Amino acid sequence: MSYANLENIQVSYDGKTSILQNLSLSIEKGELVSLLGSSGCGKTTTLRVVAGFIEPQAGRFTLSGKDLTRCPVHKRNFGLVFQSYALFPHLTVFENTAFGLKLRKIPSSEIKKRVDAILEITDLSALAKRYPKQMSGGQRQRVALARALVIEPELLLLDEPLSNLDAKLRLSMRVEIKALQKKLGITTLFVTHDQEECFSISDRVAVMNRGIIEQFDTPERIYSQPANEFVARFVGFTNFFEMERAGGNSYRIAGGYTVSLENTPVAGEKITAAIRPEDIVLAETGGPNAIPCTVEVRTFLGRGYQYKMQSPAGELVVSAGRDNVFRTGDRIFAALPSSKIVVC
Repeated sequence: MSYANLENIQVSYDGKTSILQNLSLSIEKGELVSLLGSSGCGKTTTLRVVAGFIEPQAGRFTLSGKDLTRCPVHKRNFGLVFQSYALFPHLTVFENTAFGLKLRKIPSSEIKKRVDAILEITDLSALAKRYPKQMSGGQRQRVALARALVIEPELLLLDEPLSNLDAKLRLSMRVEIKALQKKLGITTLFVTHDQEECFSISDRVAVMNRGIIEQFDTPERIYSQPANEFVARFVGFTNFFEMERAGGNSYRIAGGYTVSLENTPVAGEKITAAIRPEDIVLAETGGPNAIPCTVEVRTFLGRGYQYKMQSPAGELVVSAGRDNVFRTGDRIFAALPSSKIVVC
């Protein structure tokens, strides 16, 4: 059995509408797992079940083999970091960090030792006597992390912890969180709606939709091998095709054009396939897996262009560089590389 386990969790706020539907999730010790999804998908509700703020109508939550489903929040030795930091404005960095230890009635000498150590790890030692109002957003976020980590939690829970920071600070903070988590070996559950942020720090990711997990896998596999059309659309696939088997690993798309796939699906005469805008290759002449297109809209994006085009297979969205620029109305070819097509 894994270190932390959610088994068939069911949550409904009004007794009718299910927020979580028989949700199961396993986290290994020392692993950082993220819950990824849009607003309302159930990711924060899942974290609140783990934290003890919500008691599910069905299912159970276990940690290291112990059933904590109905264990009160204050009896779970978990570190919590929220979007708002939730620091006490009248307490210094040292006092904020020590707060959880004081509640646990840890001796003063031990508190000083542990707080000094975690402030050193989080690069806050020089700010120990400052108050939250005297600090930047990134510094306050590190204090919130230090306070969660100093209690030596069995599980660290992070609920959109970087959403209040500007873009540049978010980049640096997610690197710091990943480095801290690995250095201390703390099992962590991270909630976010930001795909790039999630993929950059996670060992595994659970993509959620309407209270269920659509795919639970490594960031690399989710990005390159989405389990279904929902996940494919969520991680950036925008071009979808209905195909019929034409023999072997060849499939026929609308207009009678044949496309070869690198990995032939195990079963099914009809499939849905997808490809990312940046993986389509534009050219003035045809070739393998190429279909004719007409450029309808060209948009300049700085590093390159995005084209909206019409083809026999329907509308295509293509991202291309600046080396070979096409104009609205140009009749060209779009090649769909076999290795870049996924079946969903």
